[in-house]
Amino acid sequence: MHDIEIKNMLRMANDAKDRAYAPYSNYKVGACLKGESGAFYLGCNVENAAYGPTNCAERTAIFKAISECERKFSAIAVSSTGETVPVPCGVCRQVLAEFCQPDMEIVCSNKYGEYKLFTLGELLPHAFTKSNIDGGTIDR
Repeated sequence: MHDIEIKNMLRMANDAKDRAYAPYSNYKVGACLKGESGAFYLGCNVENAAYGPTNCAERTAIFKAISECERKFSAIAVSSTGETVPVPCGVCRQVLAEFCQPDMEIVCSNKYGEYKLFTLGELLPHAFTKSNIDGGTIDR
């Protein structure tokens, strides 16, 4: 990703972060997922008093995109209200691995606008994918 695209996606992730429902942790996260079509899908974290049903911003964006028939993605930006630069949780990494290539870029930013750039493969080097299931022959 080039610098202009990173800044644009982080701006959209910041906007999504403002929509987060995080009354328990007060840790708001926003995500901006770029589809291969060029469309952007925003997501925010949605907490629940029972914790288990809580959904991360990254998965919200992915599920929104899937529900709109996008199936391939080229980048995601994640922005949080935290002091440190966040990275997607393990569940989000696994969901990303279902639809994204290991070289997909992930840019993560803290509340100060400091960011780091990763690839999915760096964050989840041994992903469990459809190739692990019966040779990867899944009809879509």
